[in-house]
This record gives sequence, structure tokens and C-alpha cells, in this order.
Amino acid sequence: MEELDRRLVGLLLADGRMSYTDLGKATGLSTSAVHQRVRRLEERGVITGYAATVSPEALGLSLTALISVTPFDPSAPDDVPERLAHISEIEDCHSVAGVESYILKVRVGTPSNLEDLLARIRSAANVSTHTTVVLSTPWEGRSASATPRDKG
Repeated sequence: MEELDRRLVGLLLADGRMSYTDLGKATGLSTSAVHQRVRRLEERGVITGYAATVSPEALGLSLTALISVTPFDPSAPDDVPERLAHISEIEDCHSVAGVESYILKVRVGTPSNLEDLLARIRSAANVSTHTTVVLSTPWEGRSASATPRDKG
């Protein structure tokens, strides 16, 4: 990816609502050139979407947990993500190496909501779970950098 495209992606990571005019001022490109580059980045799948960032606490979702999921029958088809896709409390689903098959990040309002969610996950996907409750989050939501990291 060209350095200029990396700069555009970095600016949009910092502020996804930045106008083409402001992006142009920050990169030295015309508004139409920025528009074309951003459109190409979207078409190539580099930029996959734009979203609002909201406070989970403001939505009443003050409890975050990480749930490790292990199928009861390892020979069964690996369809856990499809079986859990309808559960809105699941924010992320990561396929992982190790004892577990998946780790889920969930947000709920109360411990009893978490207990109910665990029962629904176990039932929907025929899995066992191991849950870690998050006590605090010093930071999260860090996006991948648009610039390569040192290999050092």
C-alpha cells in the first residue's frame, strides 16, 4: 500500500467522520483525489466500514466478560460461530489455538444477565464454557496501525 493511502487510513482510524476536504488538507491532496483514493481503499477491502463508537456503560452494559468455548463433541462440524451469530450480547468471536475453540467477548448489564447468556450459549452451540469477568479496561478498541511496525 502506498504511503499516502496509509496516511489516509490512519487519519480515518483516528476520525472516521473526517471530511474529504480535511483529509486533503492533511495530506496535500485535492478533495476529488482524496475521494477517489478512499473509494479505491473501500473497493479493495482495506476500509471495510464506518461505525459509531458508543459507551457500553451508557447503554446499561457495564459487565464485560470473556467466554472460552469448547465443543462437547470435537468430531462434530465446526459451526459454533453460525450457531451463536443471533446472540446480540456477543460482541466478538475469535477462533483460537489451544484448549478452547473460540473466545467470545460479551457485554451484559448484570451478573444474572451473564448467567442467562451462558445458558443460552451452551444450549445454542452444545459447548462447555469457561468465563472470565473483566474488572476494568484500561484501554480497548485499538485499531491496527496504518503504518508497519518495526520488526526489531
